Amino acid sequence: MDEVTVPNLGITWDEVVTFLKTSALDFGIALLTAIVIFYVGRMVVRMITRGMRKVMDARQVDKTLVTFVSNLVHMILMVVVAIAAVGALGVQTTSFIAILGAAGLAVGLALQGSLSNFAAGVLIIIFRPYKVGDWIEGGGVSGSVVEVQILTTILKTGDNKQVIVPNSQIMGSIITNYSANDTRRVDMVVGVSYEDDLDKVRKTIEELIAADDRILDDPAPTIAVSELADSSVNFVVRPWVNTADYWGVMFDLTEAIKKRFDQDGISFPFPQQDVHLYKHDD
Repeated sequence: MDEVTVPNLGITWDEVVTFLKTSALDFGIALLTAIVIFYVGRMVVRMITRGMRKVMDARQVDKTLVTFVSNLVHMILMVVVAIAAVGALGVQTTSFIAILGAAGLAVGLALQGSLSNFAAGVLIIIFRPYKVGDWIEGGGVSGSVVEVQILTTILKTGDNKQVIVPNSQIMGSIITNYSANDTRRVDMVVGVSYEDDLDKVRKTIEELIAADDRILDDPAPTIAVSELADSSVNFVVRPWVNTADYWGVMFDLTEAIKKRFDQDGISFPFPQQDVHLYKHDD
């Protein structure tokens, strides 16, 4: 039987059929290889991220950091798996990677502010200058930490307002964590008249401090004359308390000092100025 020739191509139909069969077989094998790479790679990525979670949980790493690192590693590894699967199909992955890089650069330029907050969030999660429940001051705001997110930190102020602060604003300022230590020192200044007995004043304050069980014996409270001011002799009163008792002790001790001084006849001087009048004879 004579071979049938494809017009204008100079090849026979048998050669065309053979070429299509070979190409289909090669593509099928490449497609199957890509599918296997993708699914096996995805299983390996899941195993890796699951293992990372277990290791970090065993070391009691912050839950926010565990979630963030696991998701980031999972995303990066899945991109690698996808590129490998596409490469198995015969696609030039170099161009694909270049496109991804250009897209990443464009997104980075468009999201500079968000990326700075993102980077600051990573630093906060890693170095943990504060945690949920701490009372902090940072970024021009003070409040109790409700939640630490990748881009923002949510605070609750003393008057029960919710404030959402960008992480870059917090990390770019001084952070004061009032809850970092178990104990705090209450700093008070008490002014008395120059006519008052200083030993009596000191003893009265000592009795008030000793009567409050919330005030710690160690470190010992400080009661000392700090200044001979214009209108008063100023005492510094510095008892140590547990952090949770700070405000209660400050308010109660201030009130107790006022009531006891009134009872014992110790006066609180008002600012005053002596005026001397001179009479000149004409």
